[in-house]
Amino acid sequence: MNDSSAIRPKRVTFLIYLLPSVILFAFMVLVPVILAVRYSFFNWSGGPKMDFIGLENYMTLLTDSYFWNAFLNNLLIVFFSVFGQIGIAFVISIFLMSKVVKLKGFHRTVIFIPVVLSSVVIGFLWGMIYNQDAGMLNWFLQTIGLESWIKPWLDDPSLVMYSVTVPIVWQYIGFYLIIFLAAMQSINNEVYEMAELDGATGFKKMRYITLPLLSSTIKIAIMLCIAGNMKAFDSIFVMTGGGPGSSSTVMAQYAYDTSFKAYKLGYGSTISVGIMVLSVGLIIISQLFGGKNRA
Repeated sequence: MNDSSAIRPKRVTFLIYLLPSVILFAFMVLVPVILAVRYSFFNWSGGPKMDFIGLENYMTLLTDSYFWNAFLNNLLIVFFSVFGQIGIAFVISIFLMSKVVKLKGFHRTVIFIPVVLSSVVIGFLWGMIYNQDAGMLNWFLQTIGLESWIKPWLDDPSLVMYSVTVPIVWQYIGFYLIIFLAAMQSINNEVYEMAELDGATGFKKMRYITLPLLSSTIKIAIMLCIAGNMKAFDSIFVMTGGGPGSSSTVMAQYAYDTSFKAYKLGYGSTISVGIMVLSVGLIIISQLFGGKNRA
């Protein structure tokens, strides 16, 4: 009998080992999604009485200006996060892979630290930085003589979305940095050495070697970025609570407010389903666009 087949586990053994993970995934992900879809067809305030109303919640959602304004706020976050989180992480990873930078492990650790912090902590931290009267940002602007730049960063409806986007971009740069560093380390150094023999400079190596070889990794990073920022909630809720007014309300907070403040759990479930559908749609569009560019 072949030794490799003797030590190879049976298919049943694989299934037994996978079963706990599958059950946990189903309980934590699939069951809530199925229940949200079910509740979206009801007029339900959380009590025992549930009135079936069919697609009425979805018809209301299509004309709900608050929901679509929140969707635009999410799109703004996604746009700046794709270019901010992924773009900055890619540039930093290029520098960290070069021979010029020293203490690479220290830089990786420092940049990754915000990723492991709670979004609530990030929200409190940046809320103090943005404070109009005692915040570090306005104090710094006043110190260097730029009093005209001092703003109510979290109280101005025209500025607040940009203000709350900065902490989100800053927090997850380290996440994509680790992804890009792992992908770049898998590229054979002989490829770069051959390019150097042909006279390729650092920029040309990045443009014609690193970028094409990381195209699949970049597509995955964009997918993760869209999925993560379409459900942004924690730090924004801590900093502004969706205000002033509804100028910084995102879709997840609108679903939260509708479900647990207005006690419209049926319509809140509809909003959650809408978030899922829009997120999947944006991911599919980004993957199709990326595939065309690659072709």
